[in-house]
Amino acid sequence: MNTNFYEQVYEIARLIPKGRVTSYGAIAKSLGAAKSSRMVGYAMRYAGTAHPKVPAHRVVNSSGLLTGKFHFETPEMMEELLAGEGVEVKDDKVVNFKNVFWNPLEEITE
Repeated sequence: MNTNFYEQVYEIARLIPKGRVTSYGAIAKSLGAAKSSRMVGYAMRYAGTAHPKVPAHRVVNSSGLLTGKFHFETPEMMEELLAGEGVEVKDDKVVNFKNVFWNPLEEITE
């Protein structure tokens, strides 16, 4: 496990505002590792053990699908957490994905 990369992923994921989502690829690009979206996905798999907490439910695939839902306590939990923040999900896909998408490259200023 590449803990340094994972910690960088978690730092960005912690910045995603409530009611917004981002993608594995967007996080990878923001870290200068555009081809590492799968590694971001691996990091999200272990996000439940990170401290402080990581809002892994806000990270979806590039088309808004909840591909990480099976890594939560129940397969429904990811959708429930998003719904609790006002993000609508239908058929395991974020509704109005482009409107709720948070792009770390545009939102994070150094």
